[in-house]
Amino acid sequence: MKLKNRIYKSILMTGLFAMLISTATAQFQQNPIISPEIRDDGSITFRIMAPAADTVQISGNWMAGWGASEVLTKNAEGLWEITINDLKPDYYNYSYRVDGVRTTDPSNPWVIRDVRNTFSAFILPGEESQMLSLNSGKQGTLHEVWYPSTTLDFEQRRMKVYLPPGYEDSSGSYPVLYLLHGGGGDEEAWTELGLANRILDNLINAGKANPMIVVMTNGNPNQKSTWHVNPGHEPPRQTESVNPMANIQFEHSLVHDVIPFIESRYRVLSGKENRAVTGLSMGGWQTQQLALAFPEVFDYYGVMSMGLIRASQFGMDAEEHLERTRQNLRNLQETGYKLYWVACGTDDFLFDSVIHFREVLDDLGFDYVYRETGGGHTWDIWRQYLSEFAPMLFR
Repeated sequence: MKLKNRIYKSILMTGLFAMLISTATAQFQQNPIISPEIRDDGSITFRIMAPAADTVQISGNWMAGWGASEVLTKNAEGLWEITINDLKPDYYNYSYRVDGVRTTDPSNPWVIRDVRNTFSAFILPGEESQMLSLNSGKQGTLHEVWYPSTTLDFEQRRMKVYLPPGYEDSSGSYPVLYLLHGGGGDEEAWTELGLANRILDNLINAGKANPMIVVMTNGNPNQKSTWHVNPGHEPPRQTESVNPMANIQFEHSLVHDVIPFIESRYRVLSGKENRAVTGLSMGGWQTQQLALAFPEVFDYYGVMSMGLIRASQFGMDAEEHLERTRQNLRNLQETGYKLYWVACGTDDFLFDSVIHFREVLDDLGFDYVYRETGGGHTWDIWRQYLSEFAPMLFR
């Protein structure tokens, strides 16, 4: 009798569990929340179910002004929604505030990170965003690599390495682009926020850029890796420098640790004619310093959203740095290079430093290419710059 009771209870519980699963599945299938819903006319509707909430707001990187937001409307079932129009095709991110509490969109599985904040993301399709989309054609491979850095006294540091379409199927060797992030970023910034791997895939598949390896390091010399990745969860080391950007440690590490590691483990064409470096903001500064301190290492330089300071800051004396820059630029002229490219948006807060930098370059008769756009200190501009700079390389 006890055995029969146990069997009966087991069957009952199994049936009850199956019924609950079936009910939940049916409810999910009958009432899916689609967010964001992107329509053919380019309008986007955002939704979130929050019956108990009094207010829901959305903030997106398409909105002008820090902390800008718009209010969603609530229906009788507790579903909040808003429709946005007139966005150009591009890569966007956004978040909600539900009764003041910030959250990502629970209906959108695409979540990205910018420093310590997470956002929901989407691409609005169109001609302008084709370079960012997952298009037809072979895709490259993205490696997450740990390497030793004796220069920075780390047993392990982390970087991302992009291998172009066809790398695994070939026996050939490739040139390398070293791609540097800005202040506050890390080794994931150019793939999370810049979609660099998609840009390179599309350029290479279209025959607009030569196949190349792309190395994306952590440009903060006091960090092993982005803060959330084990074993990089340890707090950054203290530094005597007012700003780690000013101590030139990262630049030495790139030349003495990263480049030898890459060239010993991947099929790489050696020599300065097969190396390029570019970066945005802090990475643009580091690109400048690499050109000045190691003119024999690279033949291609791309400085995005960074110029030459007029006043003493970042732990440096402006006049002393200006004279040293002039002398080092003369050294680079004598050593030789194939491309020195400078790009900045007119609304960028560093635009004046670029004007000053160009004055110095022009005074020296320094050969460079200048690209000026509208826009500010934002990722939509830097993605555009990468799509323009990469096709100029290794020609």
